[in-house]
Amino acid sequence: MTTIAPDVRMAGVQRTYPPRAAVVSWIFFDWAAQPYFTLITTFVFAPYFATSVAPDAATGQSLWGFAMAAAGLAIALLSPVLGAIADASGRRKPWIAGFGALLVLASCTLWIGKPGDPSVIPPLLTAVALASIGAEFATVFNNAMMPTLVPPERIGRLSGTGWATGYIGGIFSLIIVLGFLAANPETGRTLLGFAPLFGLDPATHQGDRIVGPLTGLWFIIFVTPLFLFTPDYPAKLPVREALREGLLELKQSIKGLPQQKSLAAFLLANMIYTDGLVSLFAFGGIYAAGTFGWHTIQIGSFGIMLAIAGTFGAWLGGKLDDHLGPKRVIAGSLLVLLLSVAAILLVDKDSVLFFKVAPPQAGAPLFSSAAERAYLVLGCLIGAAGGPLQAASRTLLIRLAPKDRIAQYFGLFALTGKVTSFIGPLLIGMITAATASQKAGMAVLVVFFVAGLGLLMRVRD
Repeated sequence: MTTIAPDVRMAGVQRTYPPRAAVVSWIFFDWAAQPYFTLITTFVFAPYFATSVAPDAATGQSLWGFAMAAAGLAIALLSPVLGAIADASGRRKPWIAGFGALLVLASCTLWIGKPGDPSVIPPLLTAVALASIGAEFATVFNNAMMPTLVPPERIGRLSGTGWATGYIGGIFSLIIVLGFLAANPETGRTLLGFAPLFGLDPATHQGDRIVGPLTGLWFIIFVTPLFLFTPDYPAKLPVREALREGLLELKQSIKGLPQQKSLAAFLLANMIYTDGLVSLFAFGGIYAAGTFGWHTIQIGSFGIMLAIAGTFGAWLGGKLDDHLGPKRVIAGSLLVLLLSVAAILLVDKDSVLFFKVAPPQAGAPLFSSAAERAYLVLGCLIGAAGGPLQAASRTLLIRLAPKDRIAQYFGLFALTGKVTSFIGPLLIGMITAATASQKAGMAVLVVFFVAGLGLLMRVRD
């Protein structure tokens, strides 16, 4: 397997970077992993679970929140430890392969989720949690490869291009599902007017359930170039020695955080606003399904438009990152998210920002009501801001973290992105369950974005 030389910039030697094929192959990891987030956790399977598998939408949102909370807690506890071990051992690709396999196997299990069958709810939620763990840990080690691929002044563009490519992958996967696989149970036709491929049965929602196996197959196909063409770090220590060395370095890094005030403030800010963003994406489709009665085709079409907005947002954010700096990009993105979420809470099927409007009519064209169009516009703003926020966050970490412990700090980055990530879904689940109101559950997200923005102002990049 091809490897790269250790970082030698500290010795004053000019670093060489791998060829373009290696960079493009790395970028395609985002394309490979995106269907899990697009198809499963946001626009197809999560709303399907809430509206067709769970007893009702509010219960479904609550159960989904508890599953995501459990996965987030596991990721939070393990990510810095695994990152520290990876830094000590050197290699990244074996970790990506192992957690990628977990993502594939758990995603394929979602096929069993037949509608109206309560016995499948526990294994479905377990599979979703395991798939989330696989996707997140594979991403940690993929992110840790970034500093060796391009010069520092191009890191922002690389990060933004990766996120934009991931969004495009999400768009294509949604088009495949909506146009050729998932049909309206009433008409038996897909969004493009076709009968579902492979004889998928609309009545048992096989078009919704197929997104699990599709996500697994998609990951296998598009992550393969990374293993073929992108060089890995050289091996350094055996696993047992790497475990001891990695844990020692992690302990030292955590003890040293109070002296690195900007880095500590950024990790804390990332902990809070990432929790809000992940919760927003995880429950946006479920919220729309409960508010407007949308099904897979409506939610999927909504997802395509959000992904298009996210593609342009991430691409533009990458350019702004290199010119203005990642901190400004993060702050601007948080402001857009904060205002958009606050506005969405004032949109209902018969009102927009306190103004009464005609509710959606059965059989009307897609997004024909004023409330649906308002939700669509606000959702596109969220999509356009979410990409730059995440891309610029990993760029800012690379600028702040020690170069020889980059995987460890990406582990801490994942820790701060996940250590409280169970709180957002848990609060949404608890408030929704207590009030039987999806709107009340979603209102908690405003607090996350306000607090994250306030802490970001303490970071000096």
